[in-house]
Amino acid sequence: MPRWKVLPAQLDPRVRQLVVRLRRLKDHSGLSLRQLAARTGYSPKSWERYLSGGSLPPREAVEALARIGGEDPTRLLALHEVAAEAWRDGRAGPLRTAAPDALSSGPDEAENPPHGRALRVAIVAGAVALVLAVSSAVLVAARFMDDDSAATPAAGPLAATAPAATPTYHCRDARTGGRWYAGNSRTLNATVAYGSSGPEVAEVQCLLRRAGISPGGIDGMFGPLTRSAVVRFQKQARLDADGIVGPHTWKALRG
Repeated sequence: MPRWKVLPAQLDPRVRQLVVRLRRLKDHSGLSLRQLAARTGYSPKSWERYLSGGSLPPREAVEALARIGGEDPTRLLALHEVAAEAWRDGRAGPLRTAAPDALSSGPDEAENPPHGRALRVAIVAGAVALVLAVSSAVLVAARFMDDDSAATPAAGPLAATAPAATPTYHCRDARTGGRWYAGNSRTLNATVAYGSSGPEVAEVQCLLRRAGISPGGIDGMFGPLTRSAVVRFQKQARLDADGIVGPHTWKALRG
């Protein structure tokens, strides 16, 4: 087992406690960084930074590692919340959670002092507020100028910024050719794992529910609840309980 590097001396004690706990879980799992990446959906480079104190891991990554290590994630998530507060306060170092693999894409810390980042954040926030204020004023003026404008599709800015509709999935269980299908996907060998999304994930969720194991909602998102349900099903079916849906798990789900 490789020896861990000493954590940075300036690391906040609250963050240090979280990193030490994550290191212990990683050691207990016996997984390499590459294997850990395959099981959680976060890259080996991201895990290397998380476990060296270089950046704060996302909440989902912490929860995934807790479940891999067979530990109740509640306590670990509480430590993560305290550590996140330390990052926000600026006492633990630069916060790098927005882009897991972008560590080398920005300037060095010496070129980015905290007050410089704060100034840029303030400028950006002010610009966004100004744009929103101007947009609101334009919309109000347009309504006064044209009483019928609310009934027409001419509210271009509003329509352009409306978020795309989230796909809706349903379970329409039916047995065909000796196999169960839920109406979302007919695949028999697609690999579906933590972090996946789409109709194949919704199909897995429906088939898990049909088998009496709740994956949470049927939303097409392979998160912690769905992974936990897959592991339970694999154990029940006497398969390799790795939380990854491959040909053998598909066969058991559709059997």
